[in-house]
Amino acid sequence: MSKQDPFDPDLVRQLATLIAETDLTEIEVEKGDLRIRVARNLTAATIQVPVTAPAAAAPPPLPAASVPSSAAAEPDAKALASHPGAVLSPMVGTAYRRPSPEAKPFVEVGSRVESGARLLLVEAMKTFNDIVAPRAGTVTAIFIEDGQPVEFGEPLLVIE
Repeated sequence: MSKQDPFDPDLVRQLATLIAETDLTEIEVEKGDLRIRVARNLTAATIQVPVTAPAAAAPPPLPAASVPSSAAAEPDAKALASHPGAVLSPMVGTAYRRPSPEAKPFVEVGSRVESGARLLLVEAMKTFNDIVAPRAGTVTAIFIEDGQPVEFGEPLLVIE
């Protein structure tokens, strides 16, 4: 490494190897006037968000089949977040209405459920979390489809 060319490709390779072998996303070192920052390219994760975002926008017409007014299906979901029978997502993740792809859904519109009965699963960080009925009643609306991304506080279904 000369004074005119402070770039050290070996140091960059070592830093890149360190990032690849650990869970670090970036590392920066400083030595005198030389400062090198190496970051892991997270483009793939960023690209996946727009790919799943249209999928999240597409399912509302599908739940409309369970809700009488298809034009008001999405606004109803937002309005029903304050409904006393609304079951809200306790976390950000992916909602699943069935335990496996070939199994039938846990509940359908019109299903009678008891308090504590499993309604669906929300996967977050490779962990499947049971979403259970907070009280007994009848499922009157379902706002999510199998495999749909959900946000914290998003209404999933209504039990009346």
